[in-house]
Amino acid sequence: MYVGSVLAPTIERLRAVALEADDASGFFAAMYARVTDRVQTAIAEGRFGDGEKMAHFTRTFADWYLGPRDGSRVRPACWEAADDVSGDRKLLIVQHLLLGINAHVNHDLPQVVVDLAGGGTSLYVLRPDFDAMNDILAETQPDVLRDLGRVAGWTQLAVSRGGGRVFNFSLNSARDQAWQSAQRIHRLDDAERASEVAELDRLVSVLAHLITQPSGPFPWLLAIPRWLEQDNPRVVTSQLLGHLA
Repeated sequence: MYVGSVLAPTIERLRAVALEADDASGFFAAMYARVTDRVQTAIAEGRFGDGEKMAHFTRTFADWYLGPRDGSRVRPACWEAADDVSGDRKLLIVQHLLLGINAHVNHDLPQVVVDLAGGGTSLYVLRPDFDAMNDILAETQPDVLRDLGRVAGWTQLAVSRGGGRVFNFSLNSARDQAWQSAQRIHRLDDAERASEVAELDRLVSVLAHLITQPSGPFPWLLAIPRWLEQDNPRVVTSQLLGHLA
């Protein structure tokens, strides 16, 4: 347990999910634990306008990921799509990470923003700290990519060719899209919101399918770097946890 951390229980729960996994489902949990740990450091350093609010935001966001795993939330289709292939050794480590990012950012994040804003509050009250989170993600990325390179050597070449910037751009784009989704959902009544969320789940599930089964020559190309990756998922998870392992 990370005594003194306001996010200690959340970090510990994420670590537990990662360390208990014997397949690729531990990869995203490991990365998520590190990001949450970095958020805790940023809160302690006073980098958010309202550290207490950001801690609440972070815990609530994590519950959308952890809830389906402990039975306190219904598992949406987009997370089922990610979990269904967690035992598929043909997928790249990066593909498994992208599946988690896709479901959690594109599906869960906009709903968390709407829930925390409430019916009578403008979303823009949350915007400064929402944007500050992008900086935290960008800071965490080099460490994650460095440790990923220890179990997937091809990623080091990709990073040296600008892959890290592409990954960061893609993540920021996903968060921008999540904000737009939150704005759209926030304007709807309960019945309309339920329909919009169902459609969002469907679209994010389609994206999951595209991540696992890219078109054109990509399936053949992806087979090459997969040969260069660590095949033991527990070793991969331990590396992605970094200092939290």
